[in-house]
Amino acid sequence: MTNEIRYLAQHLLHAGVSPLSERDRRVIRRVARRTYVARNLNQVFEDRQTFGQRLADRVAVVGGSWAFIAGFGFFLAVWAGVNVVVLADSAFDPYPFVFLNLLLSMLAALQAPIIMMSQNRQAAKDRLAAALDYEVNVKAETAISELHDKVDRLTAQIEQLASMQAASLGGAAEDAPAPARPSLRVV
Repeated sequence: MTNEIRYLAQHLLHAGVSPLSERDRRVIRRVARRTYVARNLNQVFEDRQTFGQRLADRVAVVGGSWAFIAGFGFFLAVWAGVNVVVLADSAFDPYPFVFLNLLLSMLAALQAPIIMMSQNRQAAKDRLAAALDYEVNVKAETAISELHDKVDRLTAQIEQLASMQAASLGGAAEDAPAPARPSLRVV
């Protein structure tokens, strides 16, 4: 197997095995073994996630939705309405809503880093997608190169057979009359 990998690296990539990156060596091993390179990105990424990362992603999905904005807007309206209209004389959080401001600040202090963690994971997912695409592209390029080599060999064999046939028919063609060329009529 090592000789096949070395041959593929030298023949298809015009390089030895040692200057290749680990990713390129992995692709060449898969080409030599004729295994698939393409993988489901979502499955690969989800297999690597911890419970906290999955939870952060769910919080980011909920916190970044119109349902959350509408629900939170409704909550703020009810809070203001209860404290200004219903409990006007004995409001637990009177008009400048200092307690509500404290709650909103704490919510923002927690929600912002969680959403940023989710965004960082999305960027990592994009990098993983690019890496997987690269591996697939390299394998496809090597397969296309192999096909080109096969087609070139077949073309050379066809030309060789045609020249051999022409040479063997050359002696027989001198003895036989030339075939009549069909006439083409243009309509």
